[in-house]
Amino acid sequence: MRMDHTAFKDAHAVVVGGGVAGLTAALKLAPHPVILLMNTPLGEGAATLWAQGGIAAAIGKDDSPRQHGEDTILASAGIADPDIVALATRDALPRIQELIALGAEFDRTPMGELAVGREAAHSVNRILHIHGDGTGAGLMRVLIEAVRNCPSITLAENFAAEELLVSRGRVCGLSIRRTDAPDAPPLVLTAGAVVLATGGIGALYALTTNPPQCAGEGLAMAASAGARLADLEFVQFHPTAMDIGRNPAPLATEALRGEGAVLVNEMRERFMLPVHAAGELAPRDIAARAIWRQLRDGHKVYLDCRAAIGKAFPARFPTVYALAMAAGIDPSRDLIPVAPAEHYHMGGIATDCNGRSSLPGLWACGEVAATGLHGANRLASNSLLEGMVFGARAAADIAGLYQKGGFPSLPAAAEFTPRWRSHDGPESAAWLVQLRDIMSRHAGVVRSEAGLREALAELEELDRKTGNRYARIGNMIHAASLICAAALQRRESRGGHFREDYPEENPALRKRSFFSPEREAADFPMARSFA
Repeated sequence: MRMDHTAFKDAHAVVVGGGVAGLTAALKLAPHPVILLMNTPLGEGAATLWAQGGIAAAIGKDDSPRQHGEDTILASAGIADPDIVALATRDALPRIQELIALGAEFDRTPMGELAVGREAAHSVNRILHIHGDGTGAGLMRVLIEAVRNCPSITLAENFAAEELLVSRGRVCGLSIRRTDAPDAPPLVLTAGAVVLATGGIGALYALTTNPPQCAGEGLAMAASAGARLADLEFVQFHPTAMDIGRNPAPLATEALRGEGAVLVNEMRERFMLPVHAAGELAPRDIAARAIWRQLRDGHKVYLDCRAAIGKAFPARFPTVYALAMAAGIDPSRDLIPVAPAEHYHMGGIATDCNGRSSLPGLWACGEVAATGLHGANRLASNSLLEGMVFGARAAADIAGLYQKGGFPSLPAAAEFTPRWRSHDGPESAAWLVQLRDIMSRHAGVVRSEAGLREALAELEELDRKTGNRYARIGNMIHAASLICAAALQRRESRGGHFREDYPEENPALRKRSFFSPEREAADFPMARSFA
């Protein structure tokens, strides 16, 4: 059912976000009541919907959860949490079976078995797809139908969460506002359990594969409330976004390279072969930097799918085919121009195996969370898996509180004064361009101390201009500052974080990074993590 926005009441549980993690958490809480809050209509604005890749799961006879875990840790540059990896890879098959029960139409072989493909850094075929490159959309269809038919879920569409409300050291609700009326007064929604499933940070960059709603706001809200953060410096750039003048950039899925497509420059040189033994199937960070260097040196870069896929393109990869054709490119005959684009944030709100943050009352799942599954570099197609596994685990944890009657009494909504004047403002568009330019120049594929310090200074000036008035741009500047501060602290290169002034891995730093609110506020005032 939909919520009457004129009559908000206290809630036991609120899930913020309408992607795979948020929808899974809301469904798994049934029959316990939950409000599902999202800043768009249900089915819009979630990165899941755009996911062309698949879901990694060890279902083949030549595969096992242990082998999937080994590939995950290897891709993570050695810093994934082994216990979290073992849990996620073990839980993959039950989550797949649940999706099939809901009606997910995974691709199958002529014999009727689940078909599995290969993507970069996987040692065997283990990627499940829906209609070729439509996995995200296929998942969303079945999850949305299930949510709409679930009587315990109350939908609050077109509401943006702006601030977490904290009382006596516990998260006890949210300040929210209608996205279709940004100047409307904020509303206070108190809750015993808040689950943030707000997605990633793509909108902080000039070129991204993510929807514009993925803007780091959940990360900033948790930071301001005092939650512990982790691994913020690790940002994954997809090597093969279509470079066709659009932002967000359409994605040329990694499955194309899994099928044999190759990267070439304008001279038709396969430049990946000298870079990595796996060539085009090298880990994403290596491929992204190789393409970045080609572009920096004045070359153009293309994905050549003609020999590997050719005339089968419309049937095998209909989403990519339609996107390319709309740009005047026939990928069965033409080269696809590509460039690296922000794709996934390995860092976020530090959580345990049940999605609990360091703040009582706050859980997180999906891309906004840092479970430790991905370490410094996410293995392809582990993101949808993570959202399902930890969305379900967070729900189970909260359901246990329902059963024990463990929700504390909530303070009255009148006790809170929301911080932000408005959600958005007339100047925000220009400020957003500045923010994205800062992050792309200084905190992108390749970084340096000088660039990161310049980024923090420019973000501080931008923050001064905004005057702390508008929730969306204010939270985005906050998130950007945290990422830059974390990148400045890690003086090495590892996974998705590459410092040209420290180009090698430092064995002493082969560990995850955790960020304490008090320490970061003192060391990096512009990270104003918890002011």
